Amino acid sequence: MTDQQHWGNPSKRKGRLTAVLVLATLISAFGSSFQYGYNVAVVNSPSLFMKAFYNSTYMERHGAPMEEDVLTLLWSLSVSMYPLGGLLGSLMVAPLVNKLGRKGTLLFNNIFSIVPAVMMGVSETVRSYEIIIAARVLVGICAGLSSNVVPMYLGEISPKNLRGAIGIVPQLFITIGILSAQVLGIRNILGNSTGWPLMLGLTGIPALVELLLLPLFPESPRYLLIQRGDDTTARKALQQLRGWDEVDEELSEMRLENQSERAEGQLSVVSLLSQASLRWQLTSIIVMNMGQQLSGVNAIYYYADSIYASAGVQENHIQFVTVGTGAVNVVMTIAAVFIVEAAGRRLLLLIGFGICCAACVLLTIALKFQESLSWMPYVSIACIIVYVIGHAIGPSPIPYVVTTEMFRQSSRPAAFMVAGSVHWLCNFTVGLIFPFLERGLGPYSFIIFSGICLATLIYIWVVVQETKNKTFLEISQMFAKKNKVEIKQAYGDEPLKGSEMGPEDLINDTAF
Repeated sequence: MTDQQHWGNPSKRKGRLTAVLVLATLISAFGSSFQYGYNVAVVNSPSLFMKAFYNSTYMERHGAPMEEDVLTLLWSLSVSMYPLGGLLGSLMVAPLVNKLGRKGTLLFNNIFSIVPAVMMGVSETVRSYEIIIAARVLVGICAGLSSNVVPMYLGEISPKNLRGAIGIVPQLFITIGILSAQVLGIRNILGNSTGWPLMLGLTGIPALVELLLLPLFPESPRYLLIQRGDDTTARKALQQLRGWDEVDEELSEMRLENQSERAEGQLSVVSLLSQASLRWQLTSIIVMNMGQQLSGVNAIYYYADSIYASAGVQENHIQFVTVGTGAVNVVMTIAAVFIVEAAGRRLLLLIGFGICCAACVLLTIALKFQESLSWMPYVSIACIIVYVIGHAIGPSPIPYVVTTEMFRQSSRPAAFMVAGSVHWLCNFTVGLIFPFLERGLGPYSFIIFSGICLATLIYIWVVVQETKNKTFLEISQMFAKKNKVEIKQAYGDEPLKGSEMGPEDLINDTAF
């Protein structure tokens, strides 16, 4: 069979990765998602030197050293202003993606990376720790936008049978960003008294790459057709992404979705919260994002060095153990890319939260008995690595994928706005309170995280359904029974039942 005949058969075209799709995925993930991960971990390794800078600057101004509680508060702010900025960025998602498009929003978002990169890079020169805290808010806005818009963009440009794998790529670049910050944070590289300002400022480089290269790639065809009504440009974009001219079937599915949603228009967050037809989808993404962030993962990333120190790891070995943990995270996220379409979203979530729950319990035990047993610090390290493995295969990447899949075009921006706000609010909470939690509860801190993982696992087991290899309309139909709505035909009043739904049918949500 010739290549033309091969790709001329629609059944053979499924799963084809074109150069345009691959490059659009890599550039958007590197330019945006990488920065999210990088800025999660960038303040961890040089924290001692940054605190020393805070203290010396304060002494220059006031003639006396900082009190310990003030330094702890300022450092907690330096860490937690990043997720607070992420929350602000999430609140900007819906208006920006509806006005500028998905690709346009990613390009606009680079402002919130380049400006704070410069601010953090010159912070030591201008002797201001306030500028670091302000810059962390701005780069947090960048992360809040990118963590929602990149999965939305990639989910909309991907064929349904590759949507899961491509949807995990942003999380893969987040883990690569974390690992890069950990490697650069080694004392002999940039994690020292002279290199940390440059280390903070390097976050602007991926933004410049994205700003230069992403304009060469197409906007989301679904956005172009459904929200802008530009059939011609949508067709060209889809042809470019798929690598063939015959895209009528996929365009028909988009038009079908467009017709089914035309009466709704673009849903605001308030409208989304009042939609009975989206009740369980909305509840599910809120629970999964809360579970993802309150499971303790960011406590480990933000304060990995102090956790390893508490576990008894020697100070000169901590940075290398941290880098090793980051490398494990990257490897397991790569594994998730390859297994998500076979295993499905639900199974990976269940396995991941189960592993995290067990690891937190064992870590608590290990930290409790580390002083009485000489080998217990090795158990603590093993627990953290097992936790990272569990989080990397499910809780970290999958919520972004299912948020894209559970909502159609009219509700997706508002859904990401809600999911992102929950994500970053919980992230902010953990970053702010964990130092005090660790000081007050000691080894028992992780029991709280274990309980949250268990509660999330139970919810997923009872409520969340599998979405792999389904169109957005099929997923809406799948949730119809749980939401107590009926699926109606486009031009009739008789509801469809389950598998009777076909591509010629529309969804109109009405209560039973």
